[in-house]
Amino acid sequence: MQWSSRSKLLRGLLPLVTVGVAAWGQAPAPFGQQPRPGSINYVEGQVSIGAETLNPAASNGGVLDRGQSLTTQVGKAEILLTPGVFLRLADNSTLKMVSPDLANTAVELERGRAIIEALGIHPANNIRVVQNGTTIRVVKKGLYDFDAADDEVRVVKGAAQVTAASRAVTVNGAHKATMRGDGAISQPYEPKQDEDEFYRWCSLRSGYLSEASVDAGHVYLGAGPGLYGPGWYGFGWYWSPWFGVYTYLPADGIFWSPFGWGFYSPVAVFWSPYRFYAPHFHAFTEFHYPFGHGLPEPRRFGRR
Repeated sequence: MQWSSRSKLLRGLLPLVTVGVAAWGQAPAPFGQQPRPGSINYVEGQVSIGAETLNPAASNGGVLDRGQSLTTQVGKAEILLTPGVFLRLADNSTLKMVSPDLANTAVELERGRAIIEALGIHPANNIRVVQNGTTIRVVKKGLYDFDAADDEVRVVKGAAQVTAASRAVTVNGAHKATMRGDGAISQPYEPKQDEDEFYRWCSLRSGYLSEASVDAGHVYLGAGPGLYGPGWYGFGWYWSPWFGVYTYLPADGIFWSPFGWGFYSPVAVFWSPYRFYAPHFHAFTEFHYPFGHGLPEPRRFGRR
């Protein structure tokens, strides 16, 4: 079956398996807790909020509240912003939560480096990063690399609005904004030059969460003979019991992350097997460590 016809089939089936797409934050969550902007999804190494050291063994559960700062030493952290938007913090970095509101989400990178992976930006989103007095608004799906030390923001994919010294400039993919006294200047750059250890770690995390989206799809839709899930309420954060993290489930079909990994709606998981590379099929009932279902984006179908 061709990609376009499969996508139409998935869209047609969507109303049959959902009770409607609820507002953000209405997906089921473990222990009655619902993630909101600032929720800590994963940590490794030395990470703290104020004087409180986060336990890497627990990974999930902390929340960065308004006015609080998260600091890494030899360690990294993954933070949930709005549904489908992950912020990952590098070693020796500090991030302050300015506004954890769902429609007004703002953080400040006080030092170090952070990467935002945005699977999707919705019209009501207003996601901003403050860096050395400059405000960067993420306006499209994409990948964004923030560097407080060099005072740059690098847009690998997507588009951002950078406001410095009361002047706004749009920075598109494969461009970076360099801050100057009279504002920001956008100029082309080669993204591959910054694919270092931290970048690869972010891609690795994206791959794990891609796999977790399949696990969560099985759990919430109950995809299997005699299995009944707790219900799927459209796009949003969903808990993956197997991986012990929140992942993102889209409302329809497959969302390809900027790193190239697929995030799958429960409808895509339910209708297994799914053809990725003709003539081969990839069945979601299989498990292939470590990212059995986190296959690279099938470019042969023109999906970018």
